[in-house]
Amino acid sequence: MNRISKLMLSTSILLMPGLIEAQSSKSQEVIDAVEKVYNEELQEDARNYNVYFRRAHLYYGQNQYLRALSDIDNAIKYTPESDKDMLSQEYALRANIYIMTDRKQEALADISKALEYEPTSYTLLYQRGNLEYELGNYAKAKADFQRLSRIHNRSLESLIGLARVAVKENNLGLANEYVDEAVAFYPAESEAYLRRASVRQLMGNNNGAVDDMILAIAVDKNSGKAMAELVNMANTDYNAVISGLSNAITQAPNIGIYYYIRAMIAQAHYHYVAAIADYNTIIDKKLYNYHGIHAKLAECYYSLCDYTAALDQINTALGQSRTGSYFVTSSKIYLALGNIEPAKLYAERALLESPDSQQALMQSALCTLADGDYAMASNQLGELIINTPNNPVNYIIRAWIIGDKMKQQSDATGFLTRCAALEYDETDYRSYLGFALELMGQKEQAREWIDNIIAAKPADIDGRIHYLAAALYSHLGDFEKAFDCMQQSLERGYANLYDWKVYDVANLSVAPLRADARFDAMLNNYDYLFKQ
Repeated sequence: MNRISKLMLSTSILLMPGLIEAQSSKSQEVIDAVEKVYNEELQEDARNYNVYFRRAHLYYGQNQYLRALSDIDNAIKYTPESDKDMLSQEYALRANIYIMTDRKQEALADISKALEYEPTSYTLLYQRGNLEYELGNYAKAKADFQRLSRIHNRSLESLIGLARVAVKENNLGLANEYVDEAVAFYPAESEAYLRRASVRQLMGNNNGAVDDMILAIAVDKNSGKAMAELVNMANTDYNAVISGLSNAITQAPNIGIYYYIRAMIAQAHYHYVAAIADYNTIIDKKLYNYHGIHAKLAECYYSLCDYTAALDQINTALGQSRTGSYFVTSSKIYLALGNIEPAKLYAERALLESPDSQQALMQSALCTLADGDYAMASNQLGELIINTPNNPVNYIIRAWIIGDKMKQQSDATGFLTRCAALEYDETDYRSYLGFALELMGQKEQAREWIDNIIAAKPADIDGRIHYLAAALYSHLGDFEKAFDCMQQSLERGYANLYDWKVYDVANLSVAPLRADARFDAMLNNYDYLFKQ
C-alpha cells in the first residue's frame, strides 16, 4: 500500500460517523489498524502534522489524553502558520484535552488561540463563553454569548448562555426573559425546554424546571435526555418531580409515558404502592403494551413480600420476552419462598442470557450461599470483584462468607482491608466503610463512621441512608440508635418490606432488630407504606 493509499484509508476510517466518538461501537482491530497506519506514516515523515493531528484524535476518542496531548503538541509544533484552518482545529482539540484533564485555564487560552485563526466560529465562541462562565469570568462570558447572537440572531446557545450569566448577576427577571425567548423561538424543540429547565434549576425554581422537562417529553416522547433529567432531579427533589408529573397526568390523563415515568421514579425511591398503582393504570387503560411493565410490577410486589402477585407478573413478562433481568427477578422470588432449586435454575438462565450481568452474578452467588456451598459462593463473589472492583458490597459479602461461614478470618480481613482502601470519600455512606470496619472487629471506628454520617444530616429523601444506619447500629448492638434510624427511614418512606423483614446477608440488614417487640410495632405504625 503506497503512502497516499494509507493516508486515504486512515482518513476514511477517521471520518466514519461516530467511529472515534463512540468507542463502544468500534472494533479494537480497526483501531489497531488505524494506529498502525499512523505509526508507519510518522516513521516515513516525523514532521507530518496531519498524521499527528489524526492520531491525537484517535487517542482522544479512546480517552488516552496524555498520548493525545503529546501528539497534538507535535502537530501544533510542525504546522506552518499559513495553514490557519488546521491550527484552529489543533488548538481546539488541545483545548478539549485540557478540559477532560481539568485544566480549564489552559483550555481557555487554546480556545482563544483557535479563535484568532477562525474568529467567526460559532462553536469556538460558544465553547469559550462556557469556559469563561465556569471560571467565573461572567463579563467576558456575556461578551462571547452576545457575539453568538450577532452571528445567529435566534441562537439558542446565546440566549441560554446570557440567561445563565444573568442569574449569576442576580438579574432573575432578565434571565427569565432570555429563557422564555428561547422557548418562543423553538417551541417544538425539546432541547429548548431542557435548556430553560437548567436555568430554572440554577435559579432554584425546581417546580418550573420539572414542568419544562415534562414539556420536553410532550414535544418529543422519545427524549431519553428529558427522562434522564427528571430521574436526576428526583434524586434531589423527589416531591417537585412527582408533583409536576401528577399535574401533567391531571391535564392529560391518557398519556401513558407520564404514568410510566412517575411509576419508575416512585419505584426507584422505594415507594412501591404508588408505583404499582401507576403500572396497573397503564395496563388497565391499555396505554402501553410492554412486557417490561409486568416485570416492574413483579419487582414491586417482591419488595412488598407479595410473592404470589410477583410470580404472576414475572411469568407474564417472561411469556413475552426471555430477558436476563426477568430471570433474575424470578430467582429472587423463589429464593424468598425458600425454593432454592428453581431459584438456582433461574439464576443460571439469567447468566446464560446475560453472562456479564452483575445482578445475575450476585443472585447466583446468593443462591449458592443459601444452598450451603460457601466455597463456590465465595468464588462467585470473587468473579464479581474482578468485574466490578470498586463495589464495596461485593468485598463485604465475600469477606463475611469467608470469615463467618468458612472460618478463615485472616483471608476475610484481607478482603475487608481492600474494601476500606477503595477510592471513596469515607464520609459517603456508599463507601460502606463502617460495615467493613464492624466485620473486622473495629467497632468504635465503625460507630464513629456512621455517627458522623448521621450527624451531617444527609439529604436522605427516601430513607435508604437511615435504613443502612439502622442496620449497622443493630450489628453494633446499639438498638436505641438503630430503632431511631429505623423510624427516620420509615418516615422518609423507605417501603422495602423485603429488606425490613427478610434480607439477611452479612451485616447489611436489620436482622438483629427483628426479635425485638419494637420492630413489628414500628412497622405496624407505618403500615400505610406497604398497603396496596
